[in-house]
Amino acid sequence: MMEADGSVLRQLLVERGVSRRAFLKFCGAMAATLALPSSFASTIATALSTASRIPLIWLEGQDCAGNTEGFLRASHPTVAEIVLDVLSVNYHETIMAPAGRAAEKSREDTIAAYPGAYIAVVEGAIPIGEGGIYCTIGGRTFQSLVQEVCGKALATIAVGTCAFDGGLPGANGGPTGAAGVTAIVPGANVINLPGCPMNVQNLTATIVHYLTFGSFPATDSLGRPHFAYGQLLHDQCERRAHFDAGEYVLAWGDDGHRKGWCLYKMGCKGPETFANCPTVRFNDRTSWPVKAGHGCVGCTMPRFWDQMSPFYRRLSNPPGFAVDVLADQIGLGLVGVVAGLAVVHGVASYARAHAGAAPAEEAPPLPPPSTEPGAPPPPGGLPGAEPGPSSDAPAPESPDEEAS
Repeated sequence: MMEADGSVLRQLLVERGVSRRAFLKFCGAMAATLALPSSFASTIATALSTASRIPLIWLEGQDCAGNTEGFLRASHPTVAEIVLDVLSVNYHETIMAPAGRAAEKSREDTIAAYPGAYIAVVEGAIPIGEGGIYCTIGGRTFQSLVQEVCGKALATIAVGTCAFDGGLPGANGGPTGAAGVTAIVPGANVINLPGCPMNVQNLTATIVHYLTFGSFPATDSLGRPHFAYGQLLHDQCERRAHFDAGEYVLAWGDDGHRKGWCLYKMGCKGPETFANCPTVRFNDRTSWPVKAGHGCVGCTMPRFWDQMSPFYRRLSNPPGFAVDVLADQIGLGLVGVVAGLAVVHGVASYARAHAGAAPAEEAPPLPPPSTEPGAPPPPGGLPGAEPGPSSDAPAPESPDEEAS
C-alpha cells in the first residue's frame, strides 16, 4: 500500500482545495468529538499526515443506504476529504468502479493480502431466516459474507441501527430473522455506531482514534464508543432549560413549539437515550431532530423500533438525571430508578414555576433495578411503564402535570 507521508497528504489537500487552516480545524473538531483536550489537535494532525493507508471493506446488507449517503456527503473536511486519503476503500458496492466478478475479486484479494490488517464496515441488518436467502450477493448469503469478512478483519465497525441489532427489519413481526453483526460474528472485534442513520462524524472520529493512538475507542457494554454514547442526550439538549422550567410543547405548532420549548410531552425519548446528537449534530453540524422541532425517537438504543414506540407517546415518569450518569450505569428500562436517585429537576422547577397550583399526582412506585447494566427491557415494554396504546388503559398522567 502507498504510504501517505506528510508531503503526499499536503499535496492531496491542496488538490482538493483544503487549506492547512481547515485541516487543523478538522483535527480540532475530532479532538472535541473524542472528548480530548484541544491540545490533541496537533497530535491528530501529525498522525493523519504520517499514517499508512489502511484497506477497508464496506458491506451492505438489509438497509436503506442511509449510512452510505451520510458517508458520501461528509465535508469541511471530513471523511470524503481526509479519512479517505489514509484509507483505501477496496470494496464498497455503491461507489466502487468494478462490477460483477471483478468487484467480488476486490473483496477476496483484500482478505487474502491483508489478513487481520483491514477494517470492515457493515451497513444494514443480516437476515438469517430460511438460511439467509433474503439477502444474497454474488450468489452468496450476506450472512456468510459478514462471517468471512468480519472474522478476518482487524476490527469491524457496524454503522447504523440495522447493523447494530437488526433495526427495522429485526423489529417484532419481521419475517427475515434480521440480526446485528455482534450476533452473527460473536468473536469479532465490533465497534457499534447505532443511529438511524449513524452520525458520520462518529465514524470519522472512530477511525481517527485508531490512526492516532493505534487502538479503537473504549466502548460500553453494548460495544458503543463512550465518546459518542456515554452521556444522556437529555443532559446535552439545548431545550433542557425549558424542561427544568416546566415549559413544554403540548401540541404541534402551539406557542411553546414556536418558542423552542421542551418536547418531552410530545414523546421525546431523549431522557432515556444515550447519544451525542445535540453536540455533534448532522448536515455539517447545522442541526439535529430536536433542534428542528421533532422529538428524539431513541434510535441509538437497543430494539428501539419496539421499545421506544409509539414515538409520540411521552414517558410515564418525568426523569431527572445527574449530569455524570454514564451509559453503563443505566440500561434501557432503568430510567425510573435513576430518576428516583437523582434530583428530579423537572418536577421541582415546575412546582416553583407554578406555585399555588393544585397538587400533582404521586409518582408510581419505581421498578427494581436490573441485575445487568445496559440490559434491554423485558418483552412487553419498559419495567414499570404504563400499558401501551394497545391496552384499554388511558394514557398515563405525568407527575409534572397540574391536576385537572
